[in-house]
Amino acid sequence: MPATENPTSHDDPRPDGPAAPRMPRWLPRAMVLALALVACFQLASWAFHQLISLLLNVLIAFFLALAVEPAVDWMAARGMRRGAATGLVFLGILIGTAGFFALLGSMLAGQIATMVQEFPQYLDSVISWINSTFHSHLSRVEVQNNLLKSDWLQKYVQDSANNVLAVSATVLGSLFNLLTVALFSFYFAADGPRLRRALCSVLPPSRQAEVLRAWEIAVAKTGGYLYSRGLMALISGIAHYVLLEILGVPYAPALGMWVGLVSQFIPTIGTYLAGALPILLAFTVNPWYALWVFGFVVVYQQFENYLLQPRITAKTVDIHPAVAFGSVIAGTALMGAVGALIAIPATATLQAFLGAYVKRYEVTDEVRVRGGGRRRRASSALRRLRRSLHDDPPAAPLEGRGDGGGGGDGPSHGGTDGDERGTGGTDSKGG
Repeated sequence: MPATENPTSHDDPRPDGPAAPRMPRWLPRAMVLALALVACFQLASWAFHQLISLLLNVLIAFFLALAVEPAVDWMAARGMRRGAATGLVFLGILIGTAGFFALLGSMLAGQIATMVQEFPQYLDSVISWINSTFHSHLSRVEVQNNLLKSDWLQKYVQDSANNVLAVSATVLGSLFNLLTVALFSFYFAADGPRLRRALCSVLPPSRQAEVLRAWEIAVAKTGGYLYSRGLMALISGIAHYVLLEILGVPYAPALGMWVGLVSQFIPTIGTYLAGALPILLAFTVNPWYALWVFGFVVVYQQFENYLLQPRITAKTVDIHPAVAFGSVIAGTALMGAVGALIAIPATATLQAFLGAYVKRYEVTDEVRVRGGGRRRRASSALRRLRRSLHDDPPAAPLEGRGDGGGGGDGPSHGGTDGDERGTGGTDSKGG
């Protein structure tokens, strides 16, 4: 009988242990998907950093369009086409801006020309003071030659000549950004209804009302902020112009316009920047005039903060000063000077939008909420002290019981320190 082969002989190449694990079928697909997501994220991040300048210009243009849209709507409601109305508003802004820079440029040009003409006199006075104070023997010709032949001046002139191309590129870039903002803001304001209709067409009806409400609040707050600032700038400019004209400070109209615009449209530090230039020019006329201008700037700032500004901005951008200050700091940290300018209307818009949807409840009547708890506790303690001085001593109720006096209502006496009923009983007895 032939011998049967053992199925588990050593010639079998298969191992005796369990089968080797295989790679799951979904793992290669998952790895490819993860790599694709990482690549898309890197591409989106690169594109965002490349387009951040354009996005910032679009944001500025959007807020500028929100600011001019009330004026455009007012003219469009009276039969004017929106494109023509928007062009008329932008033409007025262009004329006002050009007039401001023309007045400011003429003022600076005149001051520079005056300084150049009087520079030898200034230099002679400084040299004479140095010679008399330090017993030196300087001369104006020697100082001028040393100044013109100095290494740092030649290096500065050479560096300025080499940086002409960079400065020119910066100026051209700024002009291009300004034109981009003007173009986008014109289209946003002129095609406002069409833009809202296109945005609402991709949203369900329940969301369309919220978007339109948010847009309306943003238009009201941004336009109200800029118009209220413009009105306060006009009042501030006229007030400072009258003072400078009375004192005889040169370029009073340009300085008044400078103080009005800079103090209102540069948040937080605009008042101090605006007041520095007229104080400096007043000092060149008379040092006491500079003191007068400084005092007027301080007094007018208090008048504006406590009387003028609350009345003008009560219905436009009614936000807490601390919130406004924090929003300006946050906007400056995020987007620089542009963020500081649009931070307040953006915060006012967000606050008004949230206030329309946040549910509020009645606050409980507690000392910590009502305020003045210490004063109330002090007044109640003083009241109890007065009652204890005007009341009878503790033995008086016992004597009153024996002779049938008017102090028979013992519980009223006992409540003298507590409620008003004890007070009433004490007063009736004392009467």
